[in-house]
Amino acid sequence: MKKVELLAPAGDLSKLKVAIDYGADAVYLGGSAFGLRKASKNFSPEDMEEGVNYAHERGRKVYVTLNIVPHDEDMVGLEDYVRYLDSINVDGAIVTDPGIFTVVKEHSKIPIHMSTQGSLTNAGALKFWRDLGAERAVLARELSLDEIAKIHRELGGSLELEVFVHGAMCISYSGRCLLSNYMSGRDANQGDCAQACRWKYHLVEEHRPGEYYPIVEDGEGTFIMNSKDLNMIGHIAPLIESGVSSLKIEGRVKSEYYLATVIGAYRGAIDAYYAQPENFKTPEKYALELEKVSHRDFTTGFYYGDAKGGEVYGEGTYKRSFDFVGRVLDYDPKTQRATIEQRNRLFTGDVVEIMGPGRDFFTQKIRDMRDENGEVMEVANRVQQHFTIPVDQPVMANDFLRREIEVEE
Repeated sequence: MKKVELLAPAGDLSKLKVAIDYGADAVYLGGSAFGLRKASKNFSPEDMEEGVNYAHERGRKVYVTLNIVPHDEDMVGLEDYVRYLDSINVDGAIVTDPGIFTVVKEHSKIPIHMSTQGSLTNAGALKFWRDLGAERAVLARELSLDEIAKIHRELGGSLELEVFVHGAMCISYSGRCLLSNYMSGRDANQGDCAQACRWKYHLVEEHRPGEYYPIVEDGEGTFIMNSKDLNMIGHIAPLIESGVSSLKIEGRVKSEYYLATVIGAYRGAIDAYYAQPENFKTPEKYALELEKVSHRDFTTGFYYGDAKGGEVYGEGTYKRSFDFVGRVLDYDPKTQRATIEQRNRLFTGDVVEIMGPGRDFFTQKIRDMRDENGEVMEVANRVQQHFTIPVDQPVMANDFLRREIEVEE
């Protein structure tokens, strides 16, 4: 059977390489315009071409976002940009707007993927875009697994279906929101969302101006429109068996460590399913991995029907159990020492986990740290400081070091 695609975000060239190295079959990214993530660094033409080449050399794919809801002035330069994307052989263009759809179709041979912003919730709408030439649709997040399976059966495999499986969720229907525009003048549908849904709010009664009543669940206040994060790691089997072609991770503004951890967990879970699909249950170790990155409370969204109790809106702060403390730059098998780039303060005597693509992490005590001159160090506390440590197992460049956070009693 054809394996489901694992699709990962790439906010810049370095993140693209991490995503590919840690097991993504494809990445999605944005250029300097026409996409919905202005907060991400995004890609210059040169970086995009290098990223496409990096992916293709490893048998992976690159999809580019063109999914803003444009006004006429936003269309300026689009034809030239589409021709450029075609010339560097991108593997797909993610679009929302029929005008952009038409430009991509008329000025390139790039496969067109309809964005989740298109609010695609029924087979009739999907057939409409398929008949116009779309090759894939990112389904609306408001669909259940049963609805997705039914749509797949009705389409008979004539259109690839992509779904989100992990990451931040927007409270608005299919991501179409005006709250940011009203609150801050920043257009969410053109990539500049201020995330006003995640701000704290209070209630005021019209005859008592200046008296604010917090809408609280605890002393921190509440986030009445703030969604939990989607997490479907425990539901890999029903996702694949629903007939979807691609499982998508959200997070173009997330860190490289976040991407490595999340992509690695889903890669492992997907591969485990195909190794033994009968009566498959996701190994617990993959769910535990996802607890080691910064996240909100988790939800399965609308996949099992009504999202009440899932996309709900209490305490909205992030939580995490580990700190990202370093990245492996090099390893000398003769001395069995690894060169580390510091990312958070690290002391001699600390115990860390070292993780890498395609293998389980191992635990390592930092017995000895030496600077670039070979001098003994007790603490690495300078930003991106380079130092070496002895390791009990071989490591590779771009492995990550993380340290469990001590919880005060």
